[in-house]
Amino acid sequence: MSDPKSPAQKHSNELLTRVIVGVALVATTITTLIVGDHDIGRHALWLLVVLMSLGILWEWAGLTGRVENRRLAQYALSVPLAIMSYLAAGPSFLALGMILGAAMFIAAFDRSYKLAIGILYAGLPALSILYLRGTENGLLIVFWTLALVWATDIGAYFSGRAIGGPKLAPRFSPNKTWAGLIGGVIVTGLFSFILHIYFQLPFQLVLLSLPLAVLAQMGDLFESQMKRRAGVKDSGTVFPGHGGVMDRLDGLIPVAPVVAVIVLAGSQ
Repeated sequence: MSDPKSPAQKHSNELLTRVIVGVALVATTITTLIVGDHDIGRHALWLLVVLMSLGILWEWAGLTGRVENRRLAQYALSVPLAIMSYLAAGPSFLALGMILGAAMFIAAFDRSYKLAIGILYAGLPALSILYLRGTENGLLIVFWTLALVWATDIGAYFSGRAIGGPKLAPRFSPNKTWAGLIGGVIVTGLFSFILHIYFQLPFQLVLLSLPLAVLAQMGDLFESQMKRRAGVKDSGTVFPGHGGVMDRLDGLIPVAPVVAVIVLAGSQ
């Protein structure tokens, strides 16, 4: 009879699974972004964003206890997501208005604001990513938006484990530390500066990456609070070693709309 795995072996296996799945997710996302200038790539990006958005809403409903109407909420969100398609109106103010309309419809039908907020929580990042990809230097902007969230997570994880110290928000997430937050911001700033040097990322965005890194961590803490209230470890089980869709995108969800507003304001 074989001996059970030691805690160290179990942790090593979990870390390996996490790395493999993480690399696969990043590779799929970057490939979809790169081919986004072609028709097939644009539709693939739209489909990826749609799946992301519907997955977020499904998990949101589970965490907030509004499961009885979550399929209806997905159907309602599917209308503005369809409008965002490049075969329709695309990512536009029409799609934004329809997201707001879907949220109001669900609020009236469900008689609760929780699922309606989920429509916004899932729909606005989707609209933002598709809008940013279609702007000038859209590939670089979207990659920077995604990468700053990744860099923040990686920097926070390793600096938090290496340094430790005071907890950032122990009520919501007992593992996050101030050292992790600062390390994540530093790594994000350095990575953005590299993009500035080698790929001409505007220096204003390099500076903005610092508060955006903090915002990404706040998005992570917000989801941690939701999971703690729901009494679950992960928002879902879609990705082995990573949990659910929200677990992977919690930092991107608040960051993407803010970046979209910044880019939109700068283009006026």
